[in-house]
Amino acid sequence: MKTIINTQDAPSAIGTYSQAVKVANTVYLSGQIPLDPETMEVVGDDFAGQAEQVFKNLVAVCQAAGGDINDMVKVNIFMTDLANFATVNEIMSKYFQEPYPARAAIGVAQLPKGVDIEIDGILAIPNVN
Repeated sequence: MKTIINTQDAPSAIGTYSQAVKVANTVYLSGQIPLDPETMEVVGDDFAGQAEQVFKNLVAVCQAAGGDINDMVKVNIFMTDLANFATVNEIMSKYFQEPYPARAAIGVAQLPKGVDIEIDGILAIPNVN
């Protein structure tokens, strides 16, 4: 059985998808882009500002699913310019503690709404006894 995860603390889905889907203790997070959840407008004039908003959105969805961003086991980062890789590492280090999740960083030609970064991933919520 699957549970649909939805929170007002992250941007609403702008298509035929859910913010996340939970099956047992595994949560599949849809891609987050740098949208302000209240205005649904792109935030951040630069890559770092956009990346910060994406991580804030991921935190909100992880919490809505009953977990924490540090419960993510796989992260996929899509960037329009791989020269921003060092910036992603710096910002990611503010949100994740060791052991870090598995990760892929992929250069793409274009992302929704013309943003520079999108991140999705998989969350494994620990069993609570």
